[in-house]
Amino acid sequence: MFPISFGSDNHSGIHYTVFSALQKANVGFCPAYGDDPLTQSVLSDLEALFGGDCEAFLVMTGTGANVLSLQALTNSFHAIICAETSHINVDECGAVQKCTQARLSPIKTPDGKLTPELIAPRLMGDRDQHHSQFKIISISQSTEYGTLYTLDEIRAFGGFCPCPQDAAAY
Repeated sequence: MFPISFGSDNHSGIHYTVFSALQKANVGFCPAYGDDPLTQSVLSDLEALFGGDCEAFLVMTGTGANVLSLQALTNSFHAIICAETSHINVDECGAVQKCTQARLSPIKTPDGKLTPELIAPRLMGDRDQHHSQFKIISISQSTEYGTLYTLDEIRAFGGFCPCPQDAAAY
């Protein structure tokens, strides 16, 4: 029996069903860089799933996905609130800060989960032009500790985080 590692998605070989699907897709010739039938099918399925008015960007790694999504939502003067133990704070080798130019603002938590009560004290200087402006609260389901947010805990962020009217301008 081989040991199981949950440390990263690249700690073990590829799952046989994924490998089998890759072998089936790796036949013949087709256009590259997203113009192939498989990618077009995935993008079409995602568009149908999310109601049609969306765009997806397929990336190679979790770090790439984290950086691109956070970069799309931030400017260099923004800050991203995260748990001190969060993946973007501990395991991305500084990629989020380098690529987004936004500041990570890690908060110590007892169990890896953020709460409005833990975040609120950080927001006191949020409108001071000399401070990074908080833009995102990053939560992970599950946390690095394996703890899970309940639906009520996630809903609490919705009431806590006002959405500025000019959010599209950011």
